[in-house]
Amino acid sequence: MASTTVPRATGARSPRTARMRRQLPTSPWLFAAPGLLVVGVFVLYPFVSTLVNSFTDRRTLIPGEFVGLDNFRELLHDDMFWIGLRNSTLYVLVVVPALVVLPLLLALLVQRNIPGIAFFRSAFYTPVVASIVVVGLIWVWLFDERGLVNSLLETIGVGRVGFLSDQWLLLLSAMTVTVWKGLGYYMIIYLAALANVPRELHEAAAVDGAGAVRRFLSVTVPAVRSTMVLVGALSSVAAFKVFSEVYLMAGPSGGPAGEDTTLVMLVQRTGTGLTGRVGYASAMSVVVFVITVGLMLLVLRADRGEET
Repeated sequence: MASTTVPRATGARSPRTARMRRQLPTSPWLFAAPGLLVVGVFVLYPFVSTLVNSFTDRRTLIPGEFVGLDNFRELLHDDMFWIGLRNSTLYVLVVVPALVVLPLLLALLVQRNIPGIAFFRSAFYTPVVASIVVVGLIWVWLFDERGLVNSLLETIGVGRVGFLSDQWLLLLSAMTVTVWKGLGYYMIIYLAALANVPRELHEAAAVDGAGAVRRFLSVTVPAVRSTMVLVGALSSVAAFKVFSEVYLMAGPSGGPAGEDTTLVMLVQRTGTGLTGRVGYASAMSVVVFVITVGLMLLVLRADRGEET
């Protein structure tokens, strides 16, 4: 007698499948829970706490009371705040163009597959993985009044230069450290973008008689324009929030009359210590956040404007 099989109904579900589907909505949250916990504790909570404190007169050891917009009104008449804003803006205007152009040229230099090029790629990337404290101390030693740079300048008859005592030279020295440390990082980003540029475009331009500079401007730059926008956005935010380089160069007490301070350094000096004005420093932090978001939106808007 032939056996017959009864087809299972299309809509029928086994108990195991039904149990798995009931558990499915919670499973992604279980996997994301550790990351969400870290973000909540170390990102969201400090952000909300800073926002709340900006409307109070809280100090380090004294719970504050609600003062409304008084902290923000005080910022408008604080000379040190405007000095910090000026220096942070100047930092962006000098550092960002250098970190957009120089890493691209460096990437073009090391993208060629020639013997020994891996050594130079590693050498250019080494400052990225080095500790900013170590890097800062090295450059402080170089720019010190009795450091290597001043010794060389004195040898050739120029004389010693106050790289760490003059306000503008100190900022310029810190900018040098920022650019030097960021070159390798952005070079890697550009190398990834250059790898996607079709070689045929360069060959066609060469056939048409375009030289190296013309091919760079007409082929390479348009091909990596979106990457240049990304680098510009990242370096703008990093430059505006600079702290370590200037802090290490100027020292905890700052340079001449505090004229070298940046906004983030001013936040640190105002909000720390036993009598630190946490509420006022939080208001400065909110301003830094708003300006940073504005920089990002400005870069993205400029990119979209060029596309249209």
